[in-house]
Amino acid sequence: MMKNRKMVKGIALAAMVAALAAGGTAAYLTDFETATNSFTIGKVDIELDEPNWKPDDNTKLVPTQVIKKDPYVKNKGINEAFVYLEVSVPVRNVITAAQDGTRNPLRKTELFTYSKNKEWTQLERKEVGQNMVYTYAYNHILKPGQKTTTLFDTVKFANIIEGQLDTQQIDMPVRAYAIQSTNTGDDKTTIIEQATAAYQKYVNQNKGQDGGVTK
Repeated sequence: MMKNRKMVKGIALAAMVAALAAGGTAAYLTDFETATNSFTIGKVDIELDEPNWKPDDNTKLVPTQVIKKDPYVKNKGINEAFVYLEVSVPVRNVITAAQDGTRNPLRKTELFTYSKNKEWTQLERKEVGQNMVYTYAYNHILKPGQKTTTLFDTVKFANIIEGQLDTQQIDMPVRAYAIQSTNTGDDKTTIIEQATAAYQKYVNQNKGQDGGVTK
């Protein structure tokens, strides 16, 4: 009888071990983790300034007067950018005088002239309405927090004969544009080639928008 009891216990123990073994094949040791890749969208933000331009000092212009006007651009965003300045020079049919006082014939004349600084490259020159519009690209990629050099420092009023534009208000608007420098230069070699390609993208992207170039 004792022998039979030991046999029963042995069978029961074997059955338990078998059950545990069977249960072990149905359970897995598992774990997981999540990698969250956060992306922050960039921002292109520029500021146009002319620190020496004083509107109240230029309400009584005389021929050949030199006026302080010094536009530059600051990158206030978080992305590097190509930057551009567009200058609309007023054009009028006027009679001017040469340096020796000789009268020139009546003709279309740009009322202001200036000397471009060397860090800028002219991209376009086109006549739009009563303005000759010049577009310039800065010769360097502008990093966040950086400022360009001035495009020019002064402008000179044309030597027009009196009585033609008396008391008229003449505007010379300057506009600044910027576009991210990453993935917009079409793999061109030089900065100016890249900036030119990027400028065309800017033109295409902003047709009919508030930020569009002067047309």
